[in-house]
Amino acid sequence: MAEENDAPMKSASAWRQALAAVALVGALSGGFWVLAKTSAAESEPKPATCSDGESPAPKGKRLTGARLCEALNRPDLAALLGTPTEIAKTASGSDSSFGSPGGKQIATPQAQVEFETYTVTLSATYDGLPVAGSQALLGSDARPQKVLGRPGVLYSDRTIRISFRLDGGDADSGPGVPARALTVAQDPKDRGGSVDVTLWRADGAVPDDAVLLRVAERVLQTLPGWTSHG
Repeated sequence: MAEENDAPMKSASAWRQALAAVALVGALSGGFWVLAKTSAAESEPKPATCSDGESPAPKGKRLTGARLCEALNRPDLAALLGTPTEIAKTASGSDSSFGSPGGKQIATPQAQVEFETYTVTLSATYDGLPVAGSQALLGSDARPQKVLGRPGVLYSDRTIRISFRLDGGDADSGPGVPARALTVAQDPKDRGGSVDVTLWRADGAVPDDAVLLRVAERVLQTLPGWTSHG
């Protein structure tokens, strides 16, 4: 009887061991799957985020480089550019200024987002000058372009190419690739100052104005105080 009773006990023990083995294999397989999934997710390139550099507090309603970068580096920017599969390689914002002839410092905050195909910049200029009528100063092909109910000018520009010498010699600079730019009045009544959106392509082709306008209209209306008036 002892041998008869011992057989089912061994059988049950073997069954439990088999179940434990199956559970262990399942747990290991699940663990390897999670590790593989995590590793694959970590290896996938992630869109660039705006740099965490601190910007000085804006005076009144003035924009900062950080705020401009936040507005420009939007999740759908690649789709607006017509290259939805690309991800942002770099995104940054900076605060700068230049001196006017009268000695006054004019704030010029700027943000830039770079993709494989396009690079886009968004900047603001607090020079107190109206945008309407400025096409005469922006080249022969500059033309008025109303944006979000505000005066604007669409014109051609060009980037600056800078080459650094490996031997430590002086850097060389020259004309870069063609760009298309849009300057829009900060104020609906055009009482001074502008916001500019500039677009260029890595392959040197001239950007399509429709792409520039699409990006500008979507980005500008997210800035503080911007509303569309048709």
